[in-house]
Amino acid sequence: MDPEGSRIQDDPDVKIMMAGSTLRKVKSRSWKKQRHFRLLEDGLTIWYKSRWAGRGHSTFSVTELEAVREGHQSEVLLSIAEEFPANLCFTLVFHGRQGNVDLVAESPEEAQAWIQGVRKLIHKAQTMDEKERLDQWVWDWFQKADKNKDGKMNFKEVRKLLKMMNVDMNEEHALHLFTMADKSDSGSLEIEEFVHFYKILTQRDEVWKVFQDYSGDGEKLMLEELENFLRTEQQEGEQSAQHAKELIDRYEPSEIAKKQSAMSLDGFQMYLCSQEGSIFKPEHRHLYQDMSQPLSHYFISSSHNTYLLEDQLRGHSSLEAYIQALKRGCRCVEVDSWDGSDGEPVVYHGHTLTSKILFRDIISTLKEYAFKASDFPVILSLENHCGVEQQTVMAQHLRQILGDTLLTTLLDGQIPQQLPSPQELKGKILLKAKKIGGLEDCNDETLTDEVSDEEEMANGEAESPTAEDPPAGCLKENGKKSKSKLSRELSDLVVYCKSLHFHGFEHARLHAKCYEMSSFSESKAKRLTKEAGTDFIRYNTRQLSRIYPSGLRTDSSNYNPQDMWNVGCQIVALNFQTAGLEMDLNDGLFRQNNCCGYVLKPDFLRDGDTQFSPDKPEGRQGYRPLHLSIQVISGQQLPKVNQKEGSIVDPLVRVEIYGVPQDQAKEETSHINNNGFNPVWNETLNFIIHTPELALVRFVVEDYDKASRNDFIGQFTLPFMCIQAGYRHIHLLSKDGTAIPPSSLFVNVSISDFT
Repeated sequence: MDPEGSRIQDDPDVKIMMAGSTLRKVKSRSWKKQRHFRLLEDGLTIWYKSRWAGRGHSTFSVTELEAVREGHQSEVLLSIAEEFPANLCFTLVFHGRQGNVDLVAESPEEAQAWIQGVRKLIHKAQTMDEKERLDQWVWDWFQKADKNKDGKMNFKEVRKLLKMMNVDMNEEHALHLFTMADKSDSGSLEIEEFVHFYKILTQRDEVWKVFQDYSGDGEKLMLEELENFLRTEQQEGEQSAQHAKELIDRYEPSEIAKKQSAMSLDGFQMYLCSQEGSIFKPEHRHLYQDMSQPLSHYFISSSHNTYLLEDQLRGHSSLEAYIQALKRGCRCVEVDSWDGSDGEPVVYHGHTLTSKILFRDIISTLKEYAFKASDFPVILSLENHCGVEQQTVMAQHLRQILGDTLLTTLLDGQIPQQLPSPQELKGKILLKAKKIGGLEDCNDETLTDEVSDEEEMANGEAESPTAEDPPAGCLKENGKKSKSKLSRELSDLVVYCKSLHFHGFEHARLHAKCYEMSSFSESKAKRLTKEAGTDFIRYNTRQLSRIYPSGLRTDSSNYNPQDMWNVGCQIVALNFQTAGLEMDLNDGLFRQNNCCGYVLKPDFLRDGDTQFSPDKPEGRQGYRPLHLSIQVISGQQLPKVNQKEGSIVDPLVRVEIYGVPQDQAKEETSHINNNGFNPVWNETLNFIIHTPELALVRFVVEDYDKASRNDFIGQFTLPFMCIQAGYRHIHLLSKDGTAIPPSSLFVNVSISDFT
């Protein structure tokens, strides 16, 4: 059996990769070492090791790669550009937060073979359908387990393989399955027989039961039976008939069944495991929201200290961090600029040991990557610590590098009463910074001001309007903050995002302009939420507010963004480089609407006269609480957490709700001993959701440990409003937010009015 169909292994570039090449792996100007790289027979695994001798080697899969960059397209390769010409250099870019690999080939031809070869393999991996993907998966396991490489697998190898696959099975049962699959009675399985073995092993009784409930003859679902299933269980209503036809067309592997307009168990299981059978409403994956409302009516995916890849005190500042954030759909990035030694402004976390990057390099990176993931506007939040001269240099870079992309004038020449919409600002970069005067006046005064915006001290919060301090972990120059002037050239580039100190909601209601915006530390925002939640919501209908993590979070940890979204704050800035619950929530909220980085706020957060308060959700017009019931049925092929020989996970599932305070809840199943392969729970978890429009639902799978903290296995987070009811699969993501196929949960979701 060959999982590739038309064999990609016959491609000339791929052949060169399979033969192997010596490439130089470069980590810095001084670390450049030769490694032998080759593509393994599976056409998916890239293997490399340092010397021809010795046992140590490493591998990674093509599925972990996102792209190949050609030439000097990384900071490391740019730093050695004199030594190695561009036509020998390339960069492998990984999904998620995994670092890139920079390589130098020995000849331009070899570099091209690897660049083109890897691109073809990535394309192949991305375009596989469910069936090919599963075949590939089975093939990979066969390769891993066939230790002596004779193309057969004896019972001992099969037992070892089951352990590797997270299956704990008694000897008798395993032998029984092995004998059933060994049709040739040879005492070993060849690849076709192994595929059969794998099929028996992964037969899903729980899917078969659902199939049986609706199938008249227990063999297939006729068109009207499938329609009945879609209407009754999947709650699809009117469109069930049309949809049933489409599903048979799309997922039924048997031509005979197709001719009868019927669906076999295989087709049914394939549909349930597909995107359409997933818990996420397919129509909400696309751009489905109205994008013509004022900017202040959207939640905006936002990053804090975007230049950092690690912590806030010693971390590495990097252009890669901007590329990663923008690729994740981030639409508000931050730059901390300081006077550089040779007249060129630099970006780093001031007064700390984080490394420095040139301001102009960041702007060039922004120009290249701003609109790859989304066409909607990017806000550049400038924390300006430069003197007037270098502020002017920054203004020149912004104009020269960004050109027309930078918005420098009012859209229609009119002073706005409300902010323009994401639709009107498509493809534009907006500068957020201090400005001399307003849009109304063209006076030539010079504004003297504390030029930076984030206002925190290591010993807690400065609450008086005058005490603006450098961020935590910083040294104050000779004890006082110097007042600095604003450069007219830089000030002129600020149009719709003028930074201003916050003087209270009442003052803003009477005097503020819609283009004026303030930044709040997480603790100040939390306090305002508690003291004046509804005022904050009304303020946020007209003006933008930016929230940033406390200066005490020097480890780049994050705060929970949900509390800020509950009061309509748009720019809730998180450390994108730090994986965990908070980024899961951010990814979850912005997974809808084509991952474009803008999500329309619910109507009660867009109405200037709203009465809504997150603490009293029952007080709003149109209050209609819902009952969410989730039957957690089973899990499929969960990844191993502990790589120790013979260790198998004891999984449990927890469902967590984030939203208004009354909706915050967690419920979990019991744990299943020693089964990460096909655990069955059949437990139902119930929740009451008071404000469905703001709720996020997070599914977490953990490895139970009675002695210490449970280990994380996988998670998936989505907005409550994007959930499809019925029998659904949840495709799990790693800690890093990347897919880990074919790991999933199988659930039955029902949503009803709570009375």
